[in-house]
Amino acid sequence: MTKDGGGTDLIPGLDELPSAPAAKPRAGAKGRSPKKGARRPAGESPVARVAVDMSLPHLDRPFDYLVPEEMDAKVVPGCRVRVRFAGQLVDGFVLERVAESAHDGKLLFVERVTSSERVLTPEVAALVREVADRYAGTFADVLRLAVPPRHARVEAEPVAAPREFEPPGDGVGVWRDYPAGASFLGALAEGRAPRAVWTALPGEDWTAAVARAVATTLRGGRGALVVVADGRDVARVDAALKAELGEGRHVALTAELGPAERYRRWLAVLRGAARAVVGTRAAMFAPVADLGLVVLWDDGDDVHAEPHAPYPHPRDVLALRAHRADAGALIGGFTRTTDATLLVESGWARALSADRARVRTAMPRVRYVGEDAQLARDAAARTARLPNIAFEAARKALEEGPVLVQVPRRGYVPGVACGRCRTPAQCAACQGPLSLTSSHAAPHCRWCGRIAGDWHCPECGFVQFRAMVVGAKRTAEELGRAFPGVPVRTSGRESVLDRVGPERALVVSTPGAEPPAEGGYRAALLLDGWVLLGRPDLRAGEETLRRWMNAASLVRPQGPVVVAAEGSLPTVQALVRWDPVTYAERELDERRQVGFPPAARMASLTATPAAIRELLADARLPEGAEVLGPVPVPSSPQGGGDAPEKERALIRVPRAMGPALARALKEAQGVRSARKAAETVRVQIDPLELI
Repeated sequence: MTKDGGGTDLIPGLDELPSAPAAKPRAGAKGRSPKKGARRPAGESPVARVAVDMSLPHLDRPFDYLVPEEMDAKVVPGCRVRVRFAGQLVDGFVLERVAESAHDGKLLFVERVTSSERVLTPEVAALVREVADRYAGTFADVLRLAVPPRHARVEAEPVAAPREFEPPGDGVGVWRDYPAGASFLGALAEGRAPRAVWTALPGEDWTAAVARAVATTLRGGRGALVVVADGRDVARVDAALKAELGEGRHVALTAELGPAERYRRWLAVLRGAARAVVGTRAAMFAPVADLGLVVLWDDGDDVHAEPHAPYPHPRDVLALRAHRADAGALIGGFTRTTDATLLVESGWARALSADRARVRTAMPRVRYVGEDAQLARDAAARTARLPNIAFEAARKALEEGPVLVQVPRRGYVPGVACGRCRTPAQCAACQGPLSLTSSHAAPHCRWCGRIAGDWHCPECGFVQFRAMVVGAKRTAEELGRAFPGVPVRTSGRESVLDRVGPERALVVSTPGAEPPAEGGYRAALLLDGWVLLGRPDLRAGEETLRRWMNAASLVRPQGPVVVAAEGSLPTVQALVRWDPVTYAERELDERRQVGFPPAARMASLTATPAAIRELLADARLPEGAEVLGPVPVPSSPQGGGDAPEKERALIRVPRAMGPALARALKEAQGVRSARKAAETVRVQIDPLELI
């Protein structure tokens, strides 16, 4: 299922990057220019090439240091050291040991070996370099994401021996529902590198499918890495892997573990005690030995977006890892993103899905508000928040078990407006939006927290509010009155339910926090669709379909799902037909026509207007690059009144020029860094938010 060939040209958008070059002699610790042919004087210790923990773009290169004789056995490639740089002691990682340096000046000695543990493997070091170049970042920034902080006590603990693995009895399992499933597992078992974009059937079997793919990879003698969006998905895949592999053959990595336990599990992977890993986005750099499979679940979830520079996305990082390690790749979800569709169109991956007959038996029955027959009986159905069709579907389903209600916004009433002229209500101090936390609470600012008890409309002087958007708490309150005697439970950021029993209940949840129900929900109501579809975002339709399908997939087969949105919209039609692939292909084609990502590559520059002008003046942008803006950036709630005004500019280039764009921006950042510019420009390659 993979295209033969040895070049990165199989990876669209990542493909243009050349393979990481062999390490070249670099300048010494004092930064003097290298001189070819310079040799280490006789009798001096060998040289260590060190990646210094410095994020300055103009210093993004390794430096040479001499190794004292007493440290010769401890300074090994991949270990942590302390070196003197610009007069200060800083941390670093040894990339390699060389016999001589090309630096013509005096080299400094390594000051101390922090740990001889080889925490930076050659494969991860090469990946870090490639990710830094792709995202116009520095090696040090990516390295902080790849290698966790050290815990000496944990390193001193005895190393656990790897457990032998017995392959599963049934080699296919739930993959029998997919025509190409058996061949995909067969390729993994043989140690080959199949790459697939997987459109999963609705239900909870996706965890079992992932576990079986991991087990098959381990049976073929190679390791596996699974990346999911949040801790709840990690727990589900962890349970499935335990059932499939047994205890002690894999580890789960999440931030909730705490630094010591997370480092203990990370070391278990590094030392080969565990050959499989499941975790959130930070696990994408886990040092799995002999990597044979990378798995990314629900790649469209914005939780995957890394908030720290240089903002790498797991989809791109895992694609790079799969190529570098000649490993298989499985990018899956209930829906499909345009980015994953591009991988299929390019031939880098193959589509992996069930046939339509099997999809029809597994999918729920989806109805939308505003059907002609429904409007004939209920003229107000189009404007009612809980129309009669949704009320009746919930009432009947509650006779058998739980019903899921998805609400786009959390809180009680997250947005209010003037009750007369509908002008949005804003804080008099910071102009932030006002909201209500309960039916008896005074309005308060969501930015600065001030109480606005004496608010009056600046346009018409009216003093009463109306709700602009209703949150999950208010929805739960309304449903409690509409269905007396039925328990109402909420699941959101503040309190996430793990699982719902089979007894009847109304479960009100925000997108992404929906808990699975035992035996599946009997029905689902997807309310306030206009809030999701009306967002000023390039990916609004794609993201709305993803959130709807993720919720609807928790409903048992042929169970009713009611979506409060106009039925003529392509997003609603894709949900009704349960056909995310056609929707993604159409969306990608439309973006290609207008030059939007992922059909094009874009970079976002955010800073003060003067800093953006300076960076653009220094950048040698590739021919044909289009600069859009800059335009003002909305003020941040934490910015304060004295914060300088910031703007954002977008640079758009064809996909083939993506590496040239990243290189130009990185060089320009280096020029500004070398001249010690007072302000840093935030550079993001392929940002998720463009509007």
